Amino acid sequence: MSNPFVRFVEPLDPKQPQKKFFNLSKLEDVRYARLPFSIRILLEAAIRNCDEFLVKKGDVENILNWKVMQCKNVEVPFKPARVILQDFTGVPAVVDFAAMRDAVKNLGGDPEKINPICPADLVIDHSIQVDFNRQSDSLQKNQDLEFERNKERFEFLKWGSQAFRNLRIIPPGSGIIHQVNLEYLARVVMDQDGYYYPDSVVGTDSHTTMIDGLGVLGWGVGGIEAEAVMLGQPISMVLPEVVGYKLVGNPQPLVTSTDIVLTITKHLRQVGVVGKFVEFFGPGVAQLSIADRATIANMCPEYGATAAYFPVDDISIGYLIQTGRDKEKVMCTKRYLEAVGMLRDFNNSSQDPDFTQVVELDLHTVVPCCSGPKRPQDKVAVSDMKKDFESCLGAKQGFKGFQIAPDRHNSIVKFNFEGRNFELTHGSVVIAAITSCTNTSNPSVMLGAGLLAKKAVEAGLTVKPYIKTSLSPGSGVVTYYLRESGVMRYLSQLGFDVVGYGCMTCIGNSGPLPESVVEAITQGDLVAVGVLSGNRNFEGRVHPNTRANYLASPLLVIAYAIAGTIRIDFEKDPLGINASGKKIFLKDIWPTRNDIQAVEHQFVIPAMFKEVYEKIETVNKAWNALEAPTDKLYTWNPKSTYIKSPPFFDGLTLALQTPKTIEDAYVLLSFGDSVTTDHISPAGNIARNSPAARYLTSRGLTPREFNSYGSRRGNDAVMARGTFANIRLVNKFIDKQGPQTIHFPSGEILDVFDAAERYKQAGHPLIVLAGKEYGAGSSRDWAAKGPFLLGVKAVLAESYERIHRSNLVGMGVIPLQYLPGEDAGTLGLTGRERYTIIIPEKLKPQMNIPIKLDTGKTFHAIMRFDTDVELTYFHNGGILNYMIRKMAS
Repeated sequence: MSNPFVRFVEPLDPKQPQKKFFNLSKLEDVRYARLPFSIRILLEAAIRNCDEFLVKKGDVENILNWKVMQCKNVEVPFKPARVILQDFTGVPAVVDFAAMRDAVKNLGGDPEKINPICPADLVIDHSIQVDFNRQSDSLQKNQDLEFERNKERFEFLKWGSQAFRNLRIIPPGSGIIHQVNLEYLARVVMDQDGYYYPDSVVGTDSHTTMIDGLGVLGWGVGGIEAEAVMLGQPISMVLPEVVGYKLVGNPQPLVTSTDIVLTITKHLRQVGVVGKFVEFFGPGVAQLSIADRATIANMCPEYGATAAYFPVDDISIGYLIQTGRDKEKVMCTKRYLEAVGMLRDFNNSSQDPDFTQVVELDLHTVVPCCSGPKRPQDKVAVSDMKKDFESCLGAKQGFKGFQIAPDRHNSIVKFNFEGRNFELTHGSVVIAAITSCTNTSNPSVMLGAGLLAKKAVEAGLTVKPYIKTSLSPGSGVVTYYLRESGVMRYLSQLGFDVVGYGCMTCIGNSGPLPESVVEAITQGDLVAVGVLSGNRNFEGRVHPNTRANYLASPLLVIAYAIAGTIRIDFEKDPLGINASGKKIFLKDIWPTRNDIQAVEHQFVIPAMFKEVYEKIETVNKAWNALEAPTDKLYTWNPKSTYIKSPPFFDGLTLALQTPKTIEDAYVLLSFGDSVTTDHISPAGNIARNSPAARYLTSRGLTPREFNSYGSRRGNDAVMARGTFANIRLVNKFIDKQGPQTIHFPSGEILDVFDAAERYKQAGHPLIVLAGKEYGAGSSRDWAAKGPFLLGVKAVLAESYERIHRSNLVGMGVIPLQYLPGEDAGTLGLTGRERYTIIIPEKLKPQMNIPIKLDTGKTFHAIMRFDTDVELTYFHNGGILNYMIRKMAS
């Protein structure tokens, strides 16, 4: 059907009648001017895509009536302008696309129908590891090793870029996905198929929200959901509440954007914004650069919101010009946003829209801080770090505790490194990494780190050689301005050499620590520390031997590296003593905001961005030399240990199968709160004694060739064995941390995969019990695919992280939620019972269903299929099965 809002279409410029837009001012509806700016983008997309089938007039009315409908669980469709993927999540997406082509062909359809309709960019940034550091050729060595390890994956991705239309690959070595998105891929306003409309994006990385800092509405989705969007399906979402976050005041001179974001993260966690949009407003926003805003938006998953939106203002427009975008296109962008009422002036309070709730932060109250030792929302003022860490040492095992006996708090272990004697104790820093999209896109903190390094070197300070220091910029632009401003050589002198362009330490690609350091940590059972400028510090994520990990600004990463310990009070204790015997304090070398801004204005210029990004798709010679097959159907190599056709579509028929009651299920695992996707499907090292390691060994590989779980996501045999394989997993059935469980029929303690295989062979279905925030963390589709392959039919939790619940739905795994006020404790569940989950014939969104235990007890839980569309996916056995049937029929 034709669009009922076609009367809104008009040219933006009468001189270019072929370039049109939907003029929302023609709504002539007072409600529009009161909508949050983020909701206006949802409204425009609904109006432009209204076809009375996927998007209906009623959906437009519901969004326009947001103020009334926001709290009523109303489902609306959203068609984003584009999709972005990184390689850890992108490889399995392309594997699924290749397997879906095979499945459509097997069902008699045209396999080439499986093709991205919505434009997609895939940035290869997650594969590189910090194997080499502190060497002049560390960057080249790490990149060479990246290609050696990942050649099969890269060849497969190159095949995908040729076989699928609308899929662009950004080669390895180009930068971190979100910084490349911010500096290069983002349009702010799309100019496509003859229409102007707001840029918007969903991505298979939870920190896709970083782009919200530039006024592009974006958030992370599961890989499964992203694939459906790529195939032209809208996202079905509940119309969100929007929390207005008002910023006032000016930051203090010594405060960084990292300090601001860690303060906001803790604040919004306390407010409670899970599943909501946060939209920033107020005069304080005008004090923040786009890089500062992007840092705040990047951490959105850590405070639990869906999106953290900064509307476009003149600073955003200036950033587009600064980063080398075409000036004429930028002026069209501004004209379009003015025409549709989406250009913001943060100093004009008359533009403030309605919000669900308003909270406020005075930027002047922010103090330097870190977050840790195990969660990004656990903010600690720098002045309290020493005292806080020492209290964590003795505290009960938990988010803020390590349960170290009091008589061992000052344990010292001596060791030798490169012919010199050193000591480690609890709190010793062994990893110091300037890494991750959060901060490496921000010139103020990167140049600040460089200036601090310069002053530190000039003052005679050094970093102990056993500390694994690294610098992994988010794009070549960062290296460019660090070099041009003259600070790069000082960073290198302290050990912060460029080791690669990618996420690296922040996602666990931190590489090995020196063996003598590992031996010392193990011998003393020490709580060693990693300090990183990242966004995640969950247990077991950064490195297996750093039990405490702190998020900090790049400047503080260097400061703690120089100190060598987290147990320092910077006010009272010197960073170090130079060769002349002089005590050097942090205040002696800390640069002011004015110092940093002066260097930034001089050296961060448009020519840098143009030079770096003009050659981004061709600059990597190793990528250019890769040869890939040219067939439209992928020829699976049975010898490959990286790329394997997944079993998700085995036995798929055109006819739907009626969902059946789950009878007498065993509990595979029983969890407490905050089990993250890192616990469920780790991305880091493959332990040598794990089921995945045994599988790879059986295929003839040595431990040196194992690579990481993240890099193996194209192989379901590895990933199923890596499910629940995190060494820090806490399963209530076992009295120590580790990836094991009880196989109840035999009473044996087994690796989780081995137990699941036993259950599967005997025909027993499985469920998982969990507490609050199940699936927090990265938007990792394998955290749903893995349990599905283990035979998990349902998860029963107190609450879910948004993306993970969506991923479970996408795989046909039932997300069940306890009724309000109930949990495993109140219901007396031990997890040793057998569970029969009654699935009624007629299902409705969020209906209560009965669960019967073999003890005779019955209770009810909420079936968290939140929309009719999600129920449709469930009836099809998952979202991909639904798409295959649709394309094959």
